Amino acid sequence: MKSGFVTFVGRPNVGKSTLLNKILGEKVSIVSNKVQTTRHQIRGVLNRDDAQLVFVDTPGIHKPVTALGDRLNAAATSAIGDVDIVCFLIDATQPIGRGDRFVAERVPKDGIVVVNKTDIAKPEQVLDQLSTAGEFDVSAYYPVSAHTGAGVDDLVEHLLNRIPEGPQFYPDDMVTDQPDAFWVAELVREQLLAVTREELPHSIATRVTELEWPYVRVEILVERDSQKGIVIGKKGAVLKEVGTRVRRQLKEGTFLELQVNVKKDWQRRPSDLDDLGF
Repeated sequence: MKSGFVTFVGRPNVGKSTLLNKILGEKVSIVSNKVQTTRHQIRGVLNRDDAQLVFVDTPGIHKPVTALGDRLNAAATSAIGDVDIVCFLIDATQPIGRGDRFVAERVPKDGIVVVNKTDIAKPEQVLDQLSTAGEFDVSAYYPVSAHTGAGVDDLVEHLLNRIPEGPQFYPDDMVTDQPDAFWVAELVREQLLAVTREELPHSIATRVTELEWPYVRVEILVERDSQKGIVIGKKGAVLKEVGTRVRRQLKEGTFLELQVNVKKDWQRRPSDLDDLGF
Protein backbone atom coordinates (compact mmCIF):
# COMPACT_ATOMS: atom_id res chain seq x y z
CA MET A 1 0.00 0.00 0.00
CA LYS A 2 1.18 3.50 -0.88
CA SER A 3 -0.25 6.64 0.64
CA GLY A 4 0.55 10.30 0.87
CA PHE A 5 -0.68 13.86 1.35
CA VAL A 6 -0.63 16.43 -1.47
CA THR A 7 -1.24 20.13 -0.88
CA PHE A 8 -2.51 22.59 -3.50
CA VAL A 9 -1.25 26.14 -2.96
CA GLY A 10 -1.35 29.31 -5.04
CA ARG A 11 -2.86 32.74 -5.37
CA PRO A 12 -6.65 33.20 -5.26
CA ASN A 13 -8.64 32.03 -8.29
CA VAL A 14 -5.96 29.83 -9.88
CA GLY A 15 -8.32 26.84 -9.82
CA LYS A 16 -7.20 24.78 -6.84
CA SER A 17 -10.72 23.75 -5.80
CA THR A 18 -11.79 23.02 -9.38
CA LEU A 19 -8.75 20.79 -9.83
CA LEU A 20 -9.48 18.91 -6.63
CA ASN A 21 -13.07 18.28 -7.68
CA LYS A 22 -11.97 17.12 -11.14
CA ILE A 23 -9.42 14.66 -9.71
CA LEU A 24 -11.95 13.15 -7.32
CA GLY A 25 -14.82 13.16 -9.81
CA GLU A 26 -16.98 14.62 -7.08
CA LYS A 27 -17.60 18.06 -5.64
CA VAL A 28 -15.92 18.37 -2.24
CA SER A 29 -14.83 22.02 -2.41
CA ILE A 30 -17.05 24.94 -3.40
CA VAL A 31 -16.02 27.08 -6.36
CA SER A 32 -16.77 30.58 -7.63
CA ASN A 33 -15.10 33.37 -9.56
CA LYS A 34 -14.79 35.43 -6.36
CA VAL A 35 -11.51 35.58 -4.47
CA GLN A 36 -11.21 33.93 -1.05
CA THR A 37 -13.89 31.37 -1.88
CA THR A 38 -11.91 28.68 -0.05
CA ARG A 39 -11.46 29.69 3.60
CA HIS A 40 -10.36 26.44 5.21
CA GLN A 41 -8.15 23.49 4.46
CA ILE A 42 -10.36 21.04 2.54
CA ARG A 43 -9.31 17.40 2.36
CA GLY A 44 -10.30 15.13 -0.50
CA VAL A 45 -9.41 11.45 -0.77
CA LEU A 46 -8.56 9.57 -3.98
CA ASN A 47 -8.65 5.81 -3.49
CA ARG A 48 -6.95 3.30 -5.77
CA ASP A 49 -6.59 -0.45 -5.23
CA ASP A 50 -3.06 -0.12 -3.89
CA ALA A 51 -2.79 3.59 -3.09
CA GLN A 52 -4.48 6.50 -1.39
CA LEU A 53 -3.84 10.16 -2.16
CA VAL A 54 -5.12 12.70 0.33
CA PHE A 55 -5.37 16.16 -1.23
CA VAL A 56 -5.43 19.36 0.79
CA ASP A 57 -7.09 22.35 -0.86
CA THR A 58 -6.09 25.67 0.69
CA PRO A 59 -7.16 29.33 0.67
CA GLY A 60 -5.50 31.51 -1.93
CA ILE A 61 -2.41 33.24 -0.58
CA HIS A 62 -2.81 37.01 -0.89
CA LYS A 63 -1.86 40.33 0.68
CA PRO A 64 -4.18 40.48 3.69
CA VAL A 65 -6.09 43.60 4.73
CA THR A 66 -8.11 42.05 7.57
CA ALA A 67 -7.59 39.62 10.44
CA LEU A 68 -9.50 37.06 8.36
CA GLY A 69 -6.97 37.47 5.54
CA ASP A 70 -4.12 36.81 7.95
CA ARG A 71 -5.78 33.60 9.11
CA LEU A 72 -6.50 32.40 5.58
CA ASN A 73 -2.84 32.87 4.65
CA ALA A 74 -1.81 31.02 7.81
CA ALA A 75 -4.15 28.13 6.91
CA ALA A 76 -2.58 27.92 3.45
CA THR A 77 1.08 28.15 4.43
CA SER A 78 0.69 25.73 7.33
CA ALA A 79 -0.39 23.07 4.82
CA ILE A 80 2.97 23.20 3.03
CA GLY A 81 5.28 21.73 5.64
CA ASP A 82 3.51 18.54 6.73
CA VAL A 83 2.75 16.86 3.40
CA ASP A 84 4.57 14.57 0.98
CA ILE A 85 4.14 16.73 -2.15
CA VAL A 86 3.29 20.40 -2.72
CA CYS A 87 1.58 21.38 -5.98
CA PHE A 88 1.95 25.09 -6.74
CA LEU A 89 -0.79 26.23 -9.12
CA ILE A 90 -0.46 29.20 -11.44
CA ASP A 91 -2.90 30.62 -13.97
CA ALA A 92 -1.90 30.09 -17.60
CA THR A 93 -3.81 33.21 -18.64
CA GLN A 94 -2.20 35.64 -16.17
CA PRO A 95 1.41 36.86 -16.03
CA ILE A 96 3.44 35.44 -13.17
CA GLY A 97 3.61 38.26 -10.68
CA ARG A 98 4.87 39.16 -7.23
CA GLY A 99 2.09 37.17 -5.58
CA ASP A 100 3.10 34.01 -7.43
CA ARG A 101 6.74 34.54 -6.56
CA PHE A 102 5.82 35.06 -2.91
CA VAL A 103 4.14 31.66 -2.91
CA ALA A 104 6.94 30.05 -4.91
CA GLU A 105 9.47 31.01 -2.23
CA ARG A 106 7.57 28.75 0.18
CA VAL A 107 7.35 25.72 -2.11
CA PRO A 108 10.04 23.07 -1.47
CA LYS A 109 12.43 22.03 -4.23
CA ASP A 110 10.64 18.70 -4.67
CA GLY A 111 7.36 20.52 -5.31
CA ILE A 112 5.45 20.59 -8.60
CA VAL A 113 4.32 23.58 -10.66
CA VAL A 114 0.87 23.07 -12.17
CA VAL A 115 -0.02 25.53 -14.93
CA ASN A 116 -3.82 25.55 -14.93
CA LYS A 117 -6.50 26.90 -17.30
CA THR A 118 -4.78 25.69 -20.46
CA ASP A 119 -8.22 25.33 -22.06
CA ILE A 120 -8.67 29.11 -22.21
CA ALA A 121 -5.03 30.11 -22.68
CA LYS A 122 -3.25 30.46 -25.99
CA PRO A 123 -0.52 27.85 -26.61
CA GLU A 124 2.14 30.55 -26.48
CA GLN A 125 0.81 31.70 -23.09
CA VAL A 126 1.20 28.19 -21.70
CA LEU A 127 4.74 27.92 -23.06
CA ASP A 128 5.62 31.32 -21.61
CA GLN A 129 4.27 30.32 -18.20
CA LEU A 130 6.19 27.05 -18.22
CA SER A 131 9.36 28.88 -19.25
CA THR A 132 9.00 31.53 -16.55
CA ALA A 133 8.04 28.94 -13.95
CA GLY A 134 11.34 27.22 -14.69
CA GLU A 135 12.93 29.89 -12.50
CA PHE A 136 11.25 28.32 -9.47
CA ASP A 137 13.53 25.28 -9.68
CA VAL A 138 11.07 22.59 -8.61
CA SER A 139 10.97 18.91 -9.52
CA ALA A 140 8.27 18.83 -12.23
CA TYR A 141 5.98 21.02 -14.34
CA TYR A 142 2.52 20.02 -15.56
CA PRO A 143 0.15 22.01 -17.80
CA VAL A 144 -3.48 21.06 -17.07
CA SER A 145 -7.05 22.17 -17.46
CA ALA A 146 -9.01 21.59 -14.27
CA HIS A 147 -12.13 22.46 -16.25
CA THR A 148 -11.80 19.92 -19.09
CA GLY A 149 -9.49 17.44 -17.36
CA ALA A 150 -6.72 17.74 -19.97
CA GLY A 151 -3.40 16.74 -18.42
CA VAL A 152 -4.98 15.86 -15.07
CA ASP A 153 -4.53 12.08 -15.39
CA ASP A 154 -0.82 12.55 -16.11
CA LEU A 155 -0.46 14.72 -13.02
CA VAL A 156 -2.26 12.16 -10.84
CA GLU A 157 -0.10 9.31 -12.15
CA HIS A 158 3.01 11.31 -11.32
CA LEU A 159 1.74 11.89 -7.80
CA LEU A 160 0.93 8.20 -7.34
CA ASN A 161 4.44 7.29 -8.44
CA ARG A 162 5.94 9.79 -6.00
CA ILE A 163 4.16 8.86 -2.77
CA PRO A 164 5.86 6.43 -0.35
CA GLU A 165 4.66 3.17 1.09
CA GLY A 166 2.29 3.86 3.95
CA PRO A 167 -0.98 3.07 5.70
CA GLN A 168 -4.49 3.73 4.49
CA PHE A 169 -5.56 6.91 6.28
CA TYR A 170 -9.25 6.89 5.33
CA PRO A 171 -11.83 4.19 4.51
CA ASP A 172 -12.28 3.16 0.87
CA ASP A 173 -15.67 4.86 0.59
CA MET A 174 -14.62 8.23 2.06
CA VAL A 175 -14.05 11.06 -0.41
CA THR A 176 -13.77 13.89 2.14
CA ASP A 177 -13.58 14.20 5.91
CA GLN A 178 -15.80 17.29 6.04
CA PRO A 179 -18.74 17.01 8.45
CA ASP A 180 -22.24 17.52 7.06
CA ALA A 181 -22.73 20.83 8.88
CA PHE A 182 -19.59 22.34 7.36
CA TRP A 183 -20.57 21.20 3.85
CA VAL A 184 -24.10 22.61 4.03
CA ALA A 185 -22.81 25.96 5.27
CA GLU A 186 -20.28 26.02 2.43
CA LEU A 187 -22.97 25.27 -0.15
CA VAL A 188 -25.02 28.21 1.13
CA ARG A 189 -22.02 30.51 0.93
CA GLU A 190 -21.19 29.28 -2.59
CA GLN A 191 -24.66 30.17 -3.84
CA LEU A 192 -24.59 33.52 -2.07
CA LEU A 193 -21.35 34.26 -3.93
CA ALA A 194 -23.09 33.35 -7.18
CA VAL A 195 -26.23 35.41 -6.59
CA THR A 196 -25.20 38.51 -4.63
CA ARG A 197 -23.36 41.60 -5.77
CA GLU A 198 -19.60 41.98 -6.13
CA GLU A 199 -18.96 43.96 -2.94
CA LEU A 200 -20.49 41.37 -0.62
CA PRO A 201 -18.39 38.17 -0.85
CA HIS A 202 -15.78 38.99 1.81
CA SER A 203 -18.45 40.15 4.24
CA ILE A 204 -20.48 36.92 4.17
CA ALA A 205 -19.96 34.04 6.58
CA THR A 206 -22.19 31.01 7.03
CA ARG A 207 -22.61 28.41 9.75
CA VAL A 208 -25.12 25.69 10.60
CA THR A 209 -26.88 26.43 13.89
CA GLU A 210 -29.20 23.41 13.86
CA LEU A 211 -28.92 20.10 12.04
CA GLU A 212 -31.33 17.26 12.56
CA TRP A 213 -32.12 15.69 9.19
CA PRO A 214 -34.19 16.57 7.35
CA TYR A 215 -34.19 19.97 9.11
CA VAL A 216 -31.21 22.31 8.73
CA ARG A 217 -30.92 25.92 9.85
CA VAL A 218 -28.06 28.00 8.43
CA GLU A 219 -27.12 31.41 9.79
CA ILE A 220 -25.80 33.90 7.24
CA LEU A 221 -23.67 36.64 8.76
CA VAL A 222 -22.95 40.02 7.20
CA GLU A 223 -21.11 43.03 8.57
CA ARG A 224 -23.65 45.84 8.04
CA ASP A 225 -27.41 46.34 8.07
CA SER A 226 -27.35 47.45 4.43
CA GLN A 227 -25.76 44.12 3.47
CA LYS A 228 -28.53 42.22 5.24
CA GLY A 229 -31.07 43.79 2.90
CA ILE A 230 -29.00 42.83 -0.15
CA VAL A 231 -28.70 39.21 0.98
CA ILE A 232 -32.43 38.92 1.65
CA GLY A 233 -33.38 40.75 -1.56
CA LYS A 234 -36.62 42.41 -2.56
CA LYS A 235 -39.46 40.43 -0.98
CA GLY A 236 -36.92 37.76 -0.06
CA ALA A 237 -36.05 36.98 -3.68
CA VAL A 238 -32.28 36.53 -3.19
CA LEU A 239 -32.65 34.29 -0.16
CA LYS A 240 -35.29 32.23 -1.94
CA GLU A 241 -33.04 31.73 -4.97
CA VAL A 242 -30.10 30.72 -2.78
CA GLY A 243 -32.26 28.25 -0.87
CA THR A 244 -33.56 26.69 -4.09
CA ARG A 245 -30.04 26.26 -5.49
CA VAL A 246 -28.72 24.69 -2.28
CA ARG A 247 -31.63 22.26 -1.87
CA ARG A 248 -30.87 20.82 -5.31
CA GLN A 249 -27.52 19.66 -3.92
CA LEU A 250 -28.85 18.20 -0.66
CA LYS A 251 -30.74 15.03 0.20
CA GLU A 252 -34.23 14.94 -1.21
CA GLY A 253 -36.74 16.20 1.33
CA THR A 254 -34.28 18.41 3.21
CA PHE A 255 -35.95 21.37 4.91
CA LEU A 256 -33.52 24.27 4.77
CA GLU A 257 -34.04 27.45 6.78
CA LEU A 258 -31.84 30.47 6.11
CA GLN A 259 -31.48 33.22 8.70
CA VAL A 260 -29.57 36.48 8.10
CA ASN A 261 -27.93 38.33 10.99
CA VAL A 262 -25.48 41.21 11.34
CA LYS A 263 -22.16 40.69 13.14
CA LYS A 264 -20.46 44.04 12.73
CA ASP A 265 -16.94 43.93 11.26
CA TRP A 266 -16.56 40.22 12.03
CA GLN A 267 -13.63 39.94 9.57
CA ARG A 268 -11.57 42.25 11.73
CA ARG A 269 -12.38 40.89 15.19
CA PRO A 270 -10.22 37.96 16.35
CA SER A 271 -12.88 36.88 18.86
CA ASP A 272 -15.49 36.66 16.09
CA LEU A 273 -13.07 34.70 13.88
CA ASP A 274 -12.49 32.26 16.73
CA ASP A 275 -16.24 31.90 17.17
CA LEU A 276 -16.67 31.19 13.45
CA GLY A 277 -13.94 28.55 13.40
CA PHE A 278 -11.17 30.40 11.53
